[in-house]
Amino acid sequence: MEHMTNENIEKLKVLAAEIRRNVVKTVYHAGAGHLGGPMSAIDILTALYFEVMTIDHDNPAWEERDRFVLSKGHSAIALYSTLAERGYFPKEELHTFDEIDSRLQAHPDMNLLPGLDMSTGSLGQGISAAVGMALGAKLKQQPFRTYCMIGDGESQEGQVWEAADIAVKYNLDNLTVILDYNHLQQYGWKGTEGRTREIPVFSPSSRWGAFGFHVISIDGHDFKQIIKALCDAQRISGRPTIIVAHTVKGKGVNYMENNYLWHSKIPTDQELALALTELQGGNVQ
Repeated sequence: MEHMTNENIEKLKVLAAEIRRNVVKTVYHAGAGHLGGPMSAIDILTALYFEVMTIDHDNPAWEERDRFVLSKGHSAIALYSTLAERGYFPKEELHTFDEIDSRLQAHPDMNLLPGLDMSTGSLGQGISAAVGMALGAKLKQQPFRTYCMIGDGESQEGQVWEAADIAVKYNLDNLTVILDYNHLQQYGWKGTEGRTREIPVFSPSSRWGAFGFHVISIDGHDFKQIIKALCDAQRISGRPTIIVAHTVKGKGVNYMENNYLWHSKIPTDQELALALTELQGGNVQ
C-alpha cells in the first residue's frame, strides 16, 4: 500500500479532484457552507477512505472497522463528498446538504448518516471522542484503529491538549491524529489586509512531540507522503502519532488558495464555472 504505483497515485488525484468538484457544487447549490478548510483536507480524506482505512461501505456499523473523527466538523462537506464517492450513499444526495430534513447537516450528525463515527462541530471536542474510541479498543482488545483530523485554528482549544495528554498517558498507539495545518482560520492572520490575528498554532511538531506523540511532518497534498505517513504510524508502538500535514486552504482552486475570505463564502456563477474548469480531470497542482 505505501509503495504505490504512479498509476494508483493518478487515480487518487482524479478521485480527489472529483470530490473537490462536488464540494464546490454542493456549497454553491446550498448557498451555505465552508470551502477553504474542506478543500485543504480532501487529499488526506481520499487517502484514508480509498487506500488506508479498513472499512466496508456496505456495512458501516461493522464492529472491526477503523474509526474516523472529523474534529474540525465545520468541514463536513469534505467528509460527505468523500463518503458519497466511496459509495456510502448516492452522490445525488449531496444536493440536500444543509436542508432542514437532510441527513447531511452543516456539521456531522452520527444519528442521521451511517458511516459517521462521531457528531462533531464544537471545536476541540472531536479529538476527545477519538481518544475514547482508541482507549475502548485497547480495553476490549479490538483490532481497529482510530483516525482523527483536527484543524490548526481548532488547536487553540485547551481540550485538544487535555486529550493529547490522555492519549500519551494510556499509550494509545492505535490512534493517529492528523493536523490539517493550512495556517489560516476564519479571519486571516497578522499582516493581511490590516488583520492582527496571529497564525493559529506555532511549531506544532515540537509542541506535539513535547506531549509525547510520535511526530511525522508531511506535504498534505502529496499522496505518496500521506500514505507513507499513515502506514508508518501503524508501526509505532507505545505512543500515539500526530501527522502534521502542511496544506493549502482552498487547495485546487487558484482564487481560493491561501485566501482566508474563502473560509466560508459562496461562489458566484462565474466563480463556480472557473473552479469546475480548474478541477476538471484531476488537474490539481
